[in-house]
Amino acid sequence: MTDKRLSSEQDFIEYLKKINFSKHLAKIAKKLKEKKVIIYGAGAFFQTINREYDLSCLNIIAIADRKFVNHEDGEEFLGYRLCSPDEMESLQTDYVLVSMINFINVIEDLEETSLKNAKVKIKPLINKPFIDILKELWS
Repeated sequence: MTDKRLSSEQDFIEYLKKINFSKHLAKIAKKLKEKKVIIYGAGAFFQTINREYDLSCLNIIAIADRKFVNHEDGEEFLGYRLCSPDEMESLQTDYVLVSMINFINVIEDLEETSLKNAKVKIKPLINKPFIDILKELWS
């Protein structure tokens, strides 16, 4: 199953099981203990992760997405504060975790735009198999 064919919640759930996301989540939770985290990407993939896994192990201070550019102060999404990409740096976070299956271009874009001058680590939320990363790079 390639990333391009993942389109339904059931596809996402199967993919997350295939890549052993629960084990990866435990690992990143331990690594990021007491670090402030922003999740970037509020689409269907993140919504599935949020429904299927307990993310309370991460200190999530906000969810960022381009669709939140014109949000109201104090507005929430799935119980989390929301912010636009341009607001991320001002929240003085330690990590931005990109919650998309195809994350490489997104991480590069954030490094060149919204977080260009920030001392923030940008990482993918999922631990994707190396072969899938190569496919993403070459597609």
